[in-house]
Amino acid sequence: GYTCFKFFPAEQLGGVPALKALAGPLPNVRFCPTGSITLEKAPAYLALKNVLCVGGSWIAPNEYIKAGDWASIEAAAKRAVALKPVA
Repeated sequence: GYTCFKFFPAEQLGGVPALKALAGPLPNVRFCPTGSITLEKAPAYLALKNVLCVGGSWIAPNEYIKAGDWASIEAAAKRAVALKPVA
């Protein structure tokens, strides 16, 4: 009965083309791809009907966390929220 899944490691498993291929035989399944997805790659994933969201370490990189650089994490999160899907 599960319909939502994490798709990891997304890029290594074929990325956007792999998720497009899964849409046919699994029309009711939605994914949250993570793994080597960058801010620049995220819009292509978000354009897919079977993608609910994406995850990426670009939002809170280890160096920001270690430095307590919460302003940079906030700015990165705002960039992520502002992403627009592209086909």
